[in-house]
Amino acid sequence: MIPTPRLSHLSADEFDLVYEPAVYLCTDINPHACKCTYRTGIENQIPLNSINTSFALPFHSRLAHVIDVILFNPPYVPTISSEATQAQDVGGIAGSWAGGSDGMQVTNRFLDMVDDLLSPRGRFYLVAVKENNIPEIQRRMFDTYGLESTVVLSRRAGREHLSVIRFARIDKS
Repeated sequence: MIPTPRLSHLSADEFDLVYEPAVYLCTDINPHACKCTYRTGIENQIPLNSINTSFALPFHSRLAHVIDVILFNPPYVPTISSEATQAQDVGGIAGSWAGGSDGMQVTNRFLDMVDDLLSPRGRFYLVAVKENNIPEIQRRMFDTYGLESTVVLSRRAGREHLSVIRFARIDKS
């Protein structure tokens, strides 16, 4: 791991001219979504990289245990498995919602990557619907990776009962 440099010799203005406070990597299988994400970043004066790919696969080894915040809004709507697979292969709009069996087909693939990406003090936020079996997701992440979790937000959006789950490593101090 590269140590954080000492910056006490810099004024706040110098720091702002040289260092970005964070790096934002956004990924999506839909190239149109990537364009919209990039334009949203520009509109909000947030420098981000929007990359057309599945998950963080091209950067996985380079990002191992260094990501402080992961936000994942997966395709969570329960559909037949073949619909989810086709939607992911095509990279179109259906890929944003077609989640396969229990809405977990894509999410399960990503959950298996989180432990490798999350920094020791990192946080992982997952959007899920009731049909995804939120208690089971929480149990799995705790039993398999030792990640504690809390539902930090729940609300109804039309027919969906949405929740945001926050995962973090157990504090061993």
